[in-house]
Amino acid sequence: KGGVGKSTVAANIATGLANQGFRVGLMDADVYGPSVSKLMGSASTPVIDDETGRLLPLEQFGVKFVSMAMLTNEKTPVIWRGPMATKLIQQFLGQVQWGEIDYLLIDLPPGTGDVQLTLVQAARLFGAVIVTTPQDLAVGITTRGLKMFEQTGVPILGLVENMASYCCPHCNESSQIFAGAGGEAVADELGISYLGSLPLDPAITAGGDSGEPVVLGNTPAAKSFQAVIGRLKEELKVL
Repeated sequence: KGGVGKSTVAANIATGLANQGFRVGLMDADVYGPSVSKLMGSASTPVIDDETGRLLPLEQFGVKFVSMAMLTNEKTPVIWRGPMATKLIQQFLGQVQWGEIDYLLIDLPPGTGDVQLTLVQAARLFGAVIVTTPQDLAVGITTRGLKMFEQTGVPILGLVENMASYCCPHCNESSQIFAGAGGEAVADELGISYLGSLPLDPAITAGGDSGEPVVLGNTPAAKSFQAVIGRLKEELKVL
């Protein structure tokens, strides 16, 4: 679903893995609303390697990444039909000089359309991570994406519940912002692993706006991301 924080989660997981010493790539597959470049704090223009003719990814915090935002600007909307978006995804997969990497994370756009179908057909995906917020509306839409991956043979690594609660900085009391069953109950109902919850924390937003992923810090929000990364690695080991 749009607006649940998929890009923020992807950028922080990628950065957290790189901070642990892994070689990580991050591919922004949200052609129409790319945000990875901003989240990673780089507005550089990519270059082509003269020897291979491949696009060289940008690199920040040890993460190699590509995004449609590298090829356009904030004032230029991407007005493309599906086949054009599909071609870009194929180029990001096959014509970017990723090099030797341990993890390639792909940040998806909302929905179950051309981009998602192209990915499951063009690459061997080890698994999908489902990101949702707690309210029933978001969970219902998110479940459609989960079913799409199941139907196309992509394993579901687990569910991340974003914006799960807000901790008041004055009284330290935690409050539920959205009504709903909660991520753990939803994961149990769907029969998938629960990777953890992330708070509604201004520090996460500030990190995204400044291009410094919050996972690199030592705050409660950073520790929440680090816990999710630990569980995600365990699910990958099982596969």
